[in-house]
Amino acid sequence: MAITVRQMLSEKPVNAIFAVRPHHTVLEGLRVMEKRNIGAVLVMEEDRLVGIFSERDYARKGIIKGLKAKTTTISDVMTPKVVTVSPDENIRDCFTKMQTGHFRHLPVLENGQILGLLSIGDLMVARIEEQKNHITFLQRRIAG
Repeated sequence: MAITVRQMLSEKPVNAIFAVRPHHTVLEGLRVMEKRNIGAVLVMEEDRLVGIFSERDYARKGIIKGLKAKTTTISDVMTPKVVTVSPDENIRDCFTKMQTGHFRHLPVLENGQILGLLSIGDLMVARIEEQKNHITFLQRRIAG
């Protein structure tokens, strides 16, 4: 049986949501990521998701263009069109979206509310667990 996004979120050791505002500087966003040891933060206006900001965003849209982290705003380098996933989707759905969009972080939304953020690492852990469960099932079936 496929593990759902809801199950993945419930099994994460920490399912905290870290966010910045579009007017914050890139340096502020990077500090949040460094402090939390994460690679991306959500960009929120009030309770509304307006983008996502990752280390990759700054590398590709900031550093390479000579923009300074102290003076550049998140809105200048964030990804504004965020692909999301619902809690009822499964690992395969998440991998497909990430592979198609070439990104590594996937916000989880339900009825417009942010429930969490999945990383490629979270999906790998869940996929390994899913495979272990399948192997155990097959071993039991073979053993009779």
